[in-house]
Amino acid sequence: MRFASLGSGSEGNALVVESQKTRILLDCGFSATETERRLLQKGLKPQDIQGILVTHEHDDHVGGVARFAKKHSIPVYSSYGTYQASAGLMRNVATASAIVMNIIDAHTSFNIGDLEITPYPVPHDAREPTQFVFSDGARRLGVLTDVGGSTPHIEQVLSSLSALVLECNHDRQLLDASQYHEYLKERIGGRYGHLDNHQAAQILRAVYHDKLQHVVAAHLSQKNNRPDLAASVLAQAIGCEEQWIGIATQVDGFDWRVLY
Repeated sequence: MRFASLGSGSEGNALVVESQKTRILLDCGFSATETERRLLQKGLKPQDIQGILVTHEHDDHVGGVARFAKKHSIPVYSSYGTYQASAGLMRNVATASAIVMNIIDAHTSFNIGDLEITPYPVPHDAREPTQFVFSDGARRLGVLTDVGGSTPHIEQVLSSLSALVLECNHDRQLLDASQYHEYLKERIGGRYGHLDNHQAAQILRAVYHDKLQHVVAAHLSQKNNRPDLAASVLAQAIGCEEQWIGIATQVDGFDWRVLY
């Protein structure tokens, strides 16, 4: 089992998860052409993707889904709320009805090929936002981004993972000192916004993390965070070297990471 990011941040997000012959794209916030280019950088073609999971309707996660899915006949999976909130975007694509849309329950696991997928709800300013854990039966990859804070259910779902892609959107001091309007600061730092570095570290510390082979900080703000700040706080949380913490970038995400 392995995973790689095509890019992570406010300008677009996409993550590939692979187990044997199954490859799933989590979110597609880039144009169809840009997604194809970024897949090629990871050694993949669009035809290698068996499904697209959508976490929520914000453009940096769903902006390219309809066109990419339609162009390459890839089924799409999302919660009902996410589908309803992004239906307008789907309708803007000619003959969008050709897209195979699968509505998932945010509390019920399901399978796509060789991957078992466990969705779970999160607090975020979207209609029915959902994050995911992927498993091949022996290893588990958890993804948590675009969330304003933790819940007991989140920490239960994310315990005993083999790898975790974890949002470190902003450094609180940098956000407070930024030129952003106060309402935007409150939205980003609020209960339905995004995790700051210390909130992410608290989650990492709270979950059972002895099995982790990889921790990757994701969705970093290019204006209100720095990779070294995120890595330092996460490393302190679990007592590892800062260099061991991976960073997902906006430009090229991160390369393949293998779970053994």
